[in-house]
Amino acid sequence: MLGIFIPTFFLVSITPGMCMTLALTLGMSIGYRKTLWMMLGELAGVALVAITAVIGIAAVMVQFPWLFLTLKFIGGVYLIYLGIQMWRSKGKLALNAGDETSGEIERKELVLQGFVTAIANPKGWAFMISLLPPFIDNSLDITPQLIMLVAVILLFEFICMSLYALGGKGLTALLSRGKNVRILNRIAGSLMMLVGGWLFIG
Repeated sequence: MLGIFIPTFFLVSITPGMCMTLALTLGMSIGYRKTLWMMLGELAGVALVAITAVIGIAAVMVQFPWLFLTLKFIGGVYLIYLGIQMWRSKGKLALNAGDETSGEIERKELVLQGFVTAIANPKGWAFMISLLPPFIDNSLDITPQLIMLVAVILLFEFICMSLYALGGKGLTALLSRGKNVRILNRIAGSLMMLVGGWLFIG
């Protein structure tokens, strides 16, 4: 089963989506090292979604959909706000560590941003609920199986987000000269607003 599980979830992880787009955007705007804080929150969110998908707590989200909608709304508004700030920046890299206004982004805010994006991602829930339970053998102890599967998922998520974030950092190196800085800010801002929009319409 693990031989099928590994390629299946690698393909799920590497596919562009909200979390990967967010990693790319932050890689462009604040660099890989600071993006690691967002990744920490995202991995915590993915782990929570995976565990709840297996033990059935996801049913609570169905019974109380307003909880899910509230999370989506808060996350979407925040990401769109950040995207607008990046669009409005003039001549400086928005959210850059050297920028006075953005550099004050707290680590806890990045962690929260990643966590909310992960747990408010409807596609993430759909994948976990539909794909993860079939790999659980009910005749065996669920705990060690779940630990192993979640560990594999988190490893793939981290690798894939790192690839996207490093790709964003590479784009920054190419575009961060002269007037290209504004173009970079608008690309990153647009991607950030796209992720926020996904939370609203997903």
